[in-house]
Amino acid sequence: MSVLGVLGGMGPLASAQFMLRLTLLTPALRDQDHIPAILWSDPRVPDRTAARIAGGEDPLPALIRGIRGLESAGATAIAIPCNTAHGWFEGMRDATPLPILHIVDAAESELLRLGVAPGPIGLMGTAGTLAMRLYQGRLDSRGWTCLTPTEEEMDRLVTPGIALVKANDVAAAYPPLAEAARLLVARGARAVVLGCTEIPLGIAAGAPLPFPVCDTIDALARAAIAHCRPGQGEG
Repeated sequence: MSVLGVLGGMGPLASAQFMLRLTLLTPALRDQDHIPAILWSDPRVPDRTAARIAGGEDPLPALIRGIRGLESAGATAIAIPCNTAHGWFEGMRDATPLPILHIVDAAESELLRLGVAPGPIGLMGTAGTLAMRLYQGRLDSRGWTCLTPTEEEMDRLVTPGIALVKANDVAAAYPPLAEAARLLVARGARAVVLGCTEIPLGIAAGAPLPFPVCDTIDALARAAIAHCRPGQGEG
């Protein structure tokens, strides 16, 4: 039986939300129908954005330590509900024989599930995720065009919104994050990818946005269900 290892803690609330959504999206009638899952939630992992753009401490050793813990606990596949951590995807992949689900691939599948065809999409994320071009580098060759917030919008809206979620003030995070998403749609995006797992928590705290949004927590949960329960679908 597949056992999902969840490399989390980046941040803790996003990891908890991933476990919730994994449970709610799994088609199940009883406890035994759910996916066995092990959550490794370690908030001590060094800041990924600081590591990438400000010369901060390398998070890869801590990420691999978490992978080792999941291996020891019996995981057979790994999901990482943190977009920016995927900047070290190759290093993690090379450190384990276990398959690691890629959150960008999951997001692309979610866009298609939502009926959004390849073309211009908005992309919100941490400064680290955008600087590493995690989405652009993976999706550009597949027909997607990622529109990103301006530097001023990042400084005024996106980065403060993410920080508010990390501080557990999700209600206050909604206005700046929603404004940033609307600005991307105004520039031609047909949907907006919430490419930081804190952002969906802030967006969910207010009125639904009037355009498609790709929640990367849900996207990764659906990918995990498809991997662990092939052919079963999701709720």
